[in-house]
Parts: sequence; structure tokens; C-alpha cells
Amino acid sequence: MNNTRRDFIRKISGTSALIVGGMALTDAYGKTITLQSDVKISANDKIRIGLIGSGIIGHYDTDTALKVPGIELVAVCDLYKGRLERAKEKWGKDIFITQDYREILSRKDIDAVLICTSDHWHDRISIDAMNSGKHVYCEKPMVHHIEEGQAVIDTQKKTGKVFQVGSQVASSVSTLEAKKIYESGIIGELTYVEATNDRSSANGAWQYTIPTDANTQTVDWDAYLGDAPKVPFDAKRFFRWRNYKDYGTGVAGDLIVHLLTNIHTITGSIGPSKIYALGELNYWKDGRDAYDLVTSLMQYPERKNHPAFQFFNRVNLADGGTSGSPAKIVGTEGMIELGWSSLKVKHFKRPKAPEIGGYDSLNTFTQAQQEEARKAHAVLFSEDDKKWNYGKEIVFKDPDGYDSRLDHFINFFESIRTGKKVHEDATFGLRAAAPALACNLSVELGKPVLWDAEKMKLE
Repeated sequence: MNNTRRDFIRKISGTSALIVGGMALTDAYGKTITLQSDVKISANDKIRIGLIGSGIIGHYDTDTALKVPGIELVAVCDLYKGRLERAKEKWGKDIFITQDYREILSRKDIDAVLICTSDHWHDRISIDAMNSGKHVYCEKPMVHHIEEGQAVIDTQKKTGKVFQVGSQVASSVSTLEAKKIYESGIIGELTYVEATNDRSSANGAWQYTIPTDANTQTVDWDAYLGDAPKVPFDAKRFFRWRNYKDYGTGVAGDLIVHLLTNIHTITGSIGPSKIYALGELNYWKDGRDAYDLVTSLMQYPERKNHPAFQFFNRVNLADGGTSGSPAKIVGTEGMIELGWSSLKVKHFKRPKAPEIGGYDSLNTFTQAQQEEARKAHAVLFSEDDKKWNYGKEIVFKDPDGYDSRLDHFINFFESIRTGKKVHEDATFGLRAAAPALACNLSVELGKPVLWDAEKMKLE
């Protein structure tokens, strides 16, 4: 690959960001360039939606979906009566409310549902919804257990319904720009990827507020348990379900799945072949059984769109410092660094000549041999061959007020209206969820988990 500065500019000029505002390509070095979303709404045909699970994410998703022209909220389902009352307060007294999701699926005036329940209900409600003729936006992870994924894929294919997994990073302008940059080849051949998502707050560790009226009269506890083990009512297990393996998937399914979605979108990879993880519960000893620290190493085999590489990732709810979500995609000639709402491209060229002297075996030779070795080195390599060549950084940032969740919903509704492909269908969803869930499995087994990403099966 030609590593000259001219070649670098030529390659990166294929990305949309460097055309913004008529900026000359050579002016991009050392600049911060604001990305622009190119998501378009082609029609505003009315789409009526129902919300199943009116918790935190249910509110975020519904509020965002309603920003898309032509979207109307018809019904809300939740197992806590207080949230149904809140739905009418917030979204209108005419909203249909129920504690039984099947009542929403039976309505002929609902086109699509948002599934924002605890993880252990994702597969069942998704399958029931598509079989009822509804399009589905299901929050990540797509399934609670890896073996549940194929049934969701089969149902999507059988029914032809639009199915989108709610990991909005798949539609982020930063992620999609990073994909263009990666595919341009400017960072050389991929060597490894690392990503972390650390949190330090109580809310970040899912210590959510529990209402004072939480009891078996206000919560349909039996319906909530579903196929989970039967246990007495516990408000923590309902309102802080992410902390418990029976209902959630811990940091792996909630956060590592985002990291995987990002990397798979950018590189086009379908997933790793081997996953090894360590998990601990070090800080939040509040009765939960989900780990607050998971570190994993995943081996990605060579595929047609990337060489073999390793992916190191960590999620840490016990971090006492500042939270962050940095990721690095490192190649032989540069790297892409992703932040929460920005990315950097760094380009470099290693010297052609190996170093001589310094921390080197040269000084262990005789004085005469040292001189001969230096002469031989000078004959073989020019001064330019000995230089590191660092390209200047180019920084891209999201527009002020940008919301990737909105772009993700527009992609979902455009798929319903026009047949446009969603960014994160059921197959993509399982290939992102399975390696994340395999982290939990690896911790429990104390050994690596082998995953066939092509066949989407554990080995």
C-alpha cells in the first residue's frame, strides 16, 4: 500500500465528511469536522405503534419515535399500574393501556411495537408480535440466551415483518463515517480492536428508583416472571431487573453488545470464533448476582472483508473515576479512535529501516564491528528510510444535539414504509448478542466459548 501523504488524502477524500462546507481536502489536517446525518424521511404515511414495557428505555424510545413524522402512539403495556397511569399523563388520556401485551398484538390499528421489556421476554414477545402481523423494534440484546436467537430469525424470515434491534450505534453518523474510513484502507490492515465502557454512578450501575407503592397489587408479578424461576415478589427484581441473571444479561448483554454492534458495523465482520472472559462482582454488593466487571478477549478469524484480529473489551460498573466509552480500531498504518460523539483518524508510517544503536545489540559488538555495522546500515538505508512519518489527526464530531437513536428509528420506519434494509435485523442482532452473552457463559464455565458466527451456533 502506498503510504505517501498524497495517497492518504486521495483515499480519505472518498468520505463524505471532507466535502462538508466546500473544505479543501488538504485543509482537513488538524481540523475538527462536523458530521452531518444524511438520513432522509421519504414519506410520512401514518404508522401506529404500541409500547410494550414502559420503563426508562421505553420512555426514551417512545419519545424518540414520536419525533418521526407520521408516528402515532396508540397503546402502552406495562406490568406496573403506576406506569400505565403515567402513560396517560404523558402521552394522552386516550392511550389504550393494558398489563397484557397480547391485547396490544390483537389490535388491528397497531402496525408496529416497541419491545422494551426485561431481556427474558424479548424473544417470546418478538415472535408473538411478528406472527400477529406487527413490525418489531426490540431493544438489545435481542435475546436472553443464545439458543433463543434462531427462532427470532426464522420468524422474521417467515413473516417478512421488519425487525430492528435497538442498539442505535448501528445508525450513528460517527459509526457510519468510521465504516467509510475503515473501508478506504487508510489505516492499513486491521491488527486489533479495543473498547471499554466504564461507569461510576449508582444510576449507571442500575440502582434505579423504586416506587413506594410497589407490591403485588400494583405489579403483575406472576406475568413478569414468565419462564424465569418462581420466587416471591421482590421489588428490586422488577425495577432493577438488569442486576439479576434470571431477567437480564448484566453488563455483557447491556453494554458489551453495544461495543460489538459498533465493531461489526464498521468492519463488516460477522463475529468472533472464540470468546474468553473474566467476571467479578467487586463493588455493587446489593443482592445482585450480575457481575459489575467483565473483561473479555475475542478472536476474530480471517474473513473476506478483514484479516484475523483480536478484540479486547471491558465494562466496569465499579470504576471510581470518570466514565467513558473509548474504542480503538488499530491498523498497520493508523487507527480510528471512537468516542461518545466523535472520532479521530490518525495515520502513520513506520520507518523502513530498523533502528541501530540505543537499546540494541550493537553495543555488545567490538568497536570495529560496530563501525562496520553502521557503514552497512548507511549503505542500505537513506535518512528518509529512518524517519517515522506521522500524519496529522483529523477529528470528526457529531452535530450539536445529534441523537443516533432518532436516526435508528427513522431507519426502522423507513424500512416499514419503503422496504429499505434495516441496519440491525435479527441476524445482525444475534451475531452481536451471542458473543456478548458468551462472555457470561465463559465466566461461568471458566474456559473459552467457541462460536460459529457463520452458522450462528455454539460449538
